[in-house]
Amino acid sequence: MFDCGFTRDNCWFRYRTAGIIVENGCVLFAGNEKNDYLYSVGGAVKMGESAEQAVVREISEETGVKYEIDRLAVIHENFFYENNGTSQQLNCHEICLYFLMKPRGTQALNSNSYTQGCRENMYWIPIKDLKKYKAFPTFMADYLAGEHREIVHIVTDERVG
Repeated sequence: MFDCGFTRDNCWFRYRTAGIIVENGCVLFAGNEKNDYLYSVGGAVKMGESAEQAVVREISEETGVKYEIDRLAVIHENFFYENNGTSQQLNCHEICLYFLMKPRGTQALNSNSYTQGCRENMYWIPIKDLKKYKAFPTFMADYLAGEHREIVHIVTDERVG
């Protein structure tokens, strides 16, 4: 199946899902040796796949654990620049649906995930310390500091200072 996204000229669009996974006051993020930042656990929605199916699949692939969805929490429109391995910088537009996942009562994972040809590592970050990390999405620390029962729509633009 193909990912729901496309690249045209120097523009890149992607439809993505991600999980907000919280256990014992910590939130789960991923990272790898190619990038100098952490990122949410999730990935591209594939053609013909629902957002719910995609987030469960992506989280399972990355963590080795099948988490259950609690509810849709955030609709995130994200604008940023990314290098594509050449001198050309991609102008990126991403729509990501963030699902709050049901806690399991343990931080134990069975991760054996690879991305961009390198091992992907999982990190449990204390929510109170999240702002100290270079972690995307940048709204996550503020979002987790509040109480939310409704779906929140957030727009971030990392292209501007």
